Amino acid sequence: MKKRRILYVGNNLRGDTTNITTIETLSQQLRGEGYEVVTTSSKKNKVLRILDMLVTVFRHRRTVDSVLIDTYSTQNFYYAVAVGYLCRWYKIHYIPILHGGNLPHRLKKNKSLSQTLFHGAKTNVAPSQYLEYEFSKEGYTNLTYIPNTISISEYPFKDRAHFRPKLLWVRSFAEIYNPMLAVELIERLMASIPEIELCMVGPDKDGSLEKCKSYAESKKLPVRFTGKLTKREWRVLSQEYDLFINTTNFDNTPVSVIEAMALGLPIVSTNVGGMPYLIVDGKDGKLVPPNDLNRLAQGVMEVLENPTQAQELAQQARSKAESFDWEKVKLAWGELLKE
Repeated sequence: MKKRRILYVGNNLRGDTTNITTIETLSQQLRGEGYEVVTTSSKKNKVLRILDMLVTVFRHRRTVDSVLIDTYSTQNFYYAVAVGYLCRWYKIHYIPILHGGNLPHRLKKNKSLSQTLFHGAKTNVAPSQYLEYEFSKEGYTNLTYIPNTISISEYPFKDRAHFRPKLLWVRSFAEIYNPMLAVELIERLMASIPEIELCMVGPDKDGSLEKCKSYAESKKLPVRFTGKLTKREWRVLSQEYDLFINTTNFDNTPVSVIEAMALGLPIVSTNVGGMPYLIVDGKDGKLVPPNDLNRLAQGVMEVLENPTQAQELAQQARSKAESFDWEKVKLAWGELLKE
């Protein structure tokens, strides 16, 4: 059967201030399955980007079978609204892919626009059961759960017998991800664990990187900042560390956490958004209240002081991460796109 032609709309940006996005990874994976995929937009200027998106939809309006739209809770929500409007005008099937743990807030804040966008879609792809639940709670029934995905063969599991106080944090430096909490954690634990270290990987989004650097330098904290790394670079780097922390205040199902689970790093994460749908506290990771330095420190200490339990957490997390492998997830995309 002839594979279908897809237009994928999203922030197809590359640079020092952006991590790899879904549009880049998923478009490559779909092409690998034989789909013809056109992507837009790589324009850095926001106005030029949305114009490029709309022009691309118009140009391909008669040749594409479906339009995928990366849909976020931030200002980028409005480009999804605009693209969705154009798709409805030309009677093109469109599928928003839901991103960001704060999208439920957007449903309430922009109720009318949300209803027009999401009710008008062929379906809305929820990459987490959290967003699937939140959307269904608001009355949306055209939902399809397809999780974020990784290629599990690229993530070698490291079976650690000992867990050193070497912590890893991987995310964009932005206030919503609360990177300062990770730095403050090191300050809190240094008195009881003098050999503790933290490595923070990711680009700066809103000035948070410089704030973290300045604080760490002023307190002489053992915190390493690598800036943005490729996935391969941080996978290699992860072998030097023994625990992964996720400090965010809002979240969906972050790929970086799934990757850490696959690599064998025990996870200590804030219990927000989609995290309790991804991690079962005490089974395949530890969950603590958001922005709670004491509980975060306690969670880290529990992992470091109980290596047998840490091993079990890591092994269970690896088993769960295997369910996100592209070889499994691609079947759901195949079913959706053939309709």
